[in-house]
Amino acid sequence: MITLDLAANIVGMTGTIIVVGTYFLLQMGRMSNHSLSFNLLNLVGAFLLMLSLMVHFNLASMVIEVFWILASLVGLWRYVKSNPKRDSTL
Repeated sequence: MITLDLAANIVGMTGTIIVVGTYFLLQMGRMSNHSLSFNLLNLVGAFLLMLSLMVHFNLASMVIEVFWILASLVGLWRYVKSNPKRDSTL
């Protein structure tokens, strides 16, 4: 049986892998910091880390995740603004 503690650790580690993996791909030149995938992955990773912090609270970590989410949302907003909508009619 999975306990709340174990579930929080799994969710937190998944978020960590996503955020660190995304940063690694950026540094390797495999991802652009202006891409949709970069910003979405950072948002999802930070959100998962924030969920785990609700079980294992740490104020400093929570603050950085809030800022990480805000930065990701700004990146997504800039992505949407820089890519005009395509005509979706058939």
